[in-house]
Amino acid sequence: MARSRALYRDDRLVSARAHVALDAAEMMVALPGCAPRRISLDGASAQIVDAEHRRRFVRMLTIDRGSDRTALITPPERGAIAPRIVPMPRAPDDAAIVDERVWDVVAEWVMRGGRLAGLTVAELASLAAIATPHFAVVLGEIAAAAALELVWEEVGPLRGGVDVDASLQPLYEAARASVRASEALVAALAVCAVRRARRRAG
Repeated sequence: MARSRALYRDDRLVSARAHVALDAAEMMVALPGCAPRRISLDGASAQIVDAEHRRRFVRMLTIDRGSDRTALITPPERGAIAPRIVPMPRAPDDAAIVDERVWDVVAEWVMRGGRLAGLTVAELASLAAIATPHFAVVLGEIAAAAALELVWEEVGPLRGGVDVDASLQPLYEAARASVRASEALVAALAVCAVRRARRRAG
């Protein structure tokens, strides 16, 4: 079973990655070869621990909601060999393995309780890269508001789009690698255009 969920690259055993998509109050997780599973984050409790998986050190995020538990771990092949003398919890065999960058974004989002207030454009861009289509658009609109507020506070009324583009740079960069982030960028630019036009109209 474990062999079917792994790939060989450069003579190393590489775990197949799960696909994760975040929504405002849900997380979709699809293990390789399996249908997506929806996990409600509303009312869930979460914990981050150091754990062991296949005798390798991993970081593990567990999300508990009632009797349902979901575990997300960092790639075991990238972790050091777990020390035998230090007791560590074992990650379940069915834990979803995701790349460190995705794990970091999900862990921060879940541990924050899914709050969007106070997020920077860079943080919103990271979220948008792994968001559902609808949530990506929402994140883009919020990023636009944050970028415009920053520009108006620092340089006064807008006369061009250069300053807004600079403020949205993290979203531009994320859009190069993520379809969802590019959808968020389109939404952000549309909001910026409308609000700039209204501001100029007075």
